[in-house]
Amino acid sequence: MKPLHFDNRFVNELPGDALHDPRPRQVVGACWSPVKPTPVQAPQVLAYAPEVAALLGWDAEDVQTPEFAAVFGGNRLLPGMQPYAACYGGHQFGQWAGQLGDGRAISLGEVLGVDGQRWELQLKGAGRTPYARHADGRAVLRSSLREFVCSEAMHHLGVPTTRALSLVATGETVLRDMFYDGNARPEPGAVVCRVAPSFIRFGNFEIFAARNDLATLTKLVDFTLARDFPELEGEPTSRRAAWFMNVCERTALLLAHWMRVGFVHGVMNTDNMSILGLTIDYGPYGWIDNLDFNWTPNTTDAEGRRYRFGYQPQIAQWNLACLAHALMPLFEDTSPLEAGLEHYATVYHEANRAMTGAKLGLMHFDERDLPLARDLFALMQQAEIDLTIWFRALAELELEAPNLEPLAEAFYNEEKLAQHGPALQAWLERYAARLRTDDLSPEQRRTRMNQHNPRFVPRNYLTQMAIDRAEQGDMSALQRLMQVLRQPYAEQPEANDLAARRPDWARERAGCSMLSCSS
Repeated sequence: MKPLHFDNRFVNELPGDALHDPRPRQVVGACWSPVKPTPVQAPQVLAYAPEVAALLGWDAEDVQTPEFAAVFGGNRLLPGMQPYAACYGGHQFGQWAGQLGDGRAISLGEVLGVDGQRWELQLKGAGRTPYARHADGRAVLRSSLREFVCSEAMHHLGVPTTRALSLVATGETVLRDMFYDGNARPEPGAVVCRVAPSFIRFGNFEIFAARNDLATLTKLVDFTLARDFPELEGEPTSRRAAWFMNVCERTALLLAHWMRVGFVHGVMNTDNMSILGLTIDYGPYGWIDNLDFNWTPNTTDAEGRRYRFGYQPQIAQWNLACLAHALMPLFEDTSPLEAGLEHYATVYHEANRAMTGAKLGLMHFDERDLPLARDLFALMQQAEIDLTIWFRALAELELEAPNLEPLAEAFYNEEKLAQHGPALQAWLERYAARLRTDDLSPEQRRTRMNQHNPRFVPRNYLTQMAIDRAEQGDMSALQRLMQVLRQPYAEQPEANDLAARRPDWARERAGCSMLSCSS
């Protein structure tokens, strides 16, 4: 393996925990705790992302080695690594939860990649940390594979996200109760290495504000500005105001992308919100099949549906308000924070409107087009229409004689198709008339739409099928899925089966419909 150049600013510039053991405890006055990964029996590389390896200056010869498996399975460290777990708190399902922290994530260090970009390498499932509470700090193959797949799929879809370098089997089993119903069973263990410029979350700031530890809060804010936002200049107060505004803007753009592709995070607690506006912590996430703004993939949220698909933009603003509250002691008045929250709303609505217009193939999407979009989304939900298939097929609509035939594959229920068919036909005629007022040729419109409407997404059932095969030692389904997801906007006719709507058998199956936080 080629050597890596580590520049571990987080541990070198911020206060750390004086203790060096993984005993669960309240960690006070420290941003991190030193902790080493717990070795495993037989680490084996199951999959890796060549594009992420290349960011570090590595190729297949570096990755496909026993040394790589040992390092990214948690059995050894490379020169320059300084492993640690971060301390943070958070609001979980709307309630302050106190100290949380990296309970099963261990950062190995910060690497300066081939282009000078900073990348933090973090193992998820590598053993206990002081923040593990009563858990074992391990992860199972199913959740690790899901994070590996979705991290890379989101990147290729153009959605801001953490990345995934590798998926390593541990050769050990982990006891898990998937639905917390008393039916625990041993499952194969795995470790995923996730990669990002920073894993700092809203909750990193909340914990010190909640403890009234303003000295550490100030250090963390100033560190974040210096390391992750060096482009922001000026005196401290104005820099902090500009920073919060920037965080609000990044978060708004992120949420607009989630809504564009049909991604549901599932557990939008403040400790799962990235300060860089990245999708972070892929737990019980899901992808919209038939459009349903009330759907959530998380069984823990099945009753309240706080984190349902259509409510995600509002939750993001609520989470930003929690961050603003944590930062209030650093401001003489709250006006910069209030301005940031208002900026979030403005940017989100502008971005969402622009992306909706692009999905519909419109040159300009303005107030007059809002009823057109709202009526479509209402009909899609009532008629049980597949979000991804509908918008991809809509690009093939014949404007002079619009009809539902090119869109037939998007329907899950023939009775609902018959019931809502006339209203949908009327909508298509309105839509075609609107498109004829634009100056785009049919080919330009098709190209524009296909650049914003993916052909392939990591549908829940596809990922579950890859998990089923992987648990039997067969990685071919995962390899094929990852290969296709590298070009989600390309037609790839040889992979048409991976663009098909959810089969009936997957409607209620665990892993294909709803998931728990268990991993």
